[in-house]
Amino acid sequence: MSRRGWLLFAAMSVIWGLPYLLIKIAVAHLSPAALVFGRTAIASGILLPVALARGELRAVARAWLPLLAFTATEIAVPWVLLSDAELRLTSSLSGLLVALVPLAATVFVWMAGSGDRLGRGQVAGLLLGLLGVAAVVGLDLGRVSAGALLEMAVVVCCYAVGPQIMVRWLRHLPGVGVVFGALLVAAVLYLPVAVVQRPTHGLTLSVVASVVILGVVCTALAFVLFFQLVEVVGAVRSTVITFVNPAVAVALGVAIRHEPLTAGLGVGFLLILGGSALATRPGRPAAPPGRPRLPRAESSGVAG
Repeated sequence: MSRRGWLLFAAMSVIWGLPYLLIKIAVAHLSPAALVFGRTAIASGILLPVALARGELRAVARAWLPLLAFTATEIAVPWVLLSDAELRLTSSLSGLLVALVPLAATVFVWMAGSGDRLGRGQVAGLLLGLLGVAAVVGLDLGRVSAGALLEMAVVVCCYAVGPQIMVRWLRHLPGVGVVFGALLVAAVLYLPVAVVQRPTHGLTLSVVASVVILGVVCTALAFVLFFQLVEVVGAVRSTVITFVNPAVAVALGVAIRHEPLTAGLGVGFLLILGGSALATRPGRPAAPPGRPRLPRAESSGVAG
């Protein structure tokens, strides 16, 4: 990998490991819907001139149906559920659970009938990942909210499906235009709810800063840098950031918010990341000739 590739990789590993901490700070004073609106409104406002200058909006508007599906699965649903779950979960645990996305993506692609069969290594990876979740829940029993875990399960499923929609129906379109369109749609959808649930008291500097950083750095800048990373190192190698983001999220939660580094979190971290690494290895080709193939499971679109 070139020096530029390593710099982009390091930047994305930190940038997409940071949202969990910022969300935890923001939801202390903002509703999840208001937070999602603030983040998407800021990011779409920044990306608008870029998309206009590149002339990307017309082509994206023609693909409005897959764009709506991508918006729902990659932004509108998971971001609000993740924010709500962090009312009851630590940012460390939230970031760790999102590391299950590659496992979920592998299962979904296999169930959809791709040309790959799950090999022994992939099956072992899936089992390791499930064991990691069991370790988190079992060793930290009483500290984990069942409702929040259910929300995180939906988040993981959404993040696993979103990139597949992008690859299958939006791949031919300019990336910045697609992201801008999705962010704009999400901002419009959450505007009425954000108005109703607007905070009645003044916001602290830390909350305002968290929302601004989420919108500017973790969303607008992050997607621009990620597309550059894909150009430099390729789509497959760029997904390795998925295994680094949780480590950043856990480290930030423990160091800055003094969240407990429990036995369940430690054991689950090793099992989930190890399982994800095994599960995303290429499987054995399945034989039926002429059978349509779907893209291999990727988690490149995950943004916390």
